Amino acid sequence: MERTPKPKPIGYLLNRTDEALTRVMDGTLGEFGLSRLAWQVLNVVADGEGTTDAEVLTVLSANADAPALIAAVETTLTGGWTSRPAPDRLALTPDGARRLTEVGEQVAAFRTRSVEGISPEEYGTAVRVLERMIENLEGPGA
Repeated sequence: MERTPKPKPIGYLLNRTDEALTRVMDGTLGEFGLSRLAWQVLNVVADGEGTTDAEVLTVLSANADAPALIAAVETTLTGGWTSRPAPDRLALTPDGARRLTEVGEQVAAFRTRSVEGISPEEYGTAVRVLERMIENLEGPGA
C-alpha cells in the first residue's frame, strides 16, 4: 500500500519561498550593487520626500532586523542611490532615480518568473490566506 505524503508545514514553505525569493533577487540585483533588502529601502525612499531613517526601519521591520536595515541604507548611500538632504533623512539622488527605473525592469522580469504557472485567482487566494493567518496570529484575539 502506497502512503500519501503529508503536506509540508506552511512555516517550512514560507521560509523556503522567502529564501528562494531573496536568493534569486539578490542574484538579479547584484550587478547593480544591490540586494533585495537595499531594493526595498530604495522603494520606501522613492515613495517619500526626505524619508527618515525611522520610517525605513518601521516600514521594513518585518523584512529584517535593524542592523541589516541600517547596512542596507548604507549600501544605498555609498552606491550613490540616495543622499542625506538633512540629518536622518534619505532621498533618491537624480542618478539613483534614473537607475531605479532601469533596475525596475529587471525586477519586473523577476516577478513574472516567480509567478509563472500561477493564475491571478490562485495568487489572490494565496495572498488572502496569508493575510488571514497574519490577522489570526497578530489581530485582536491573539
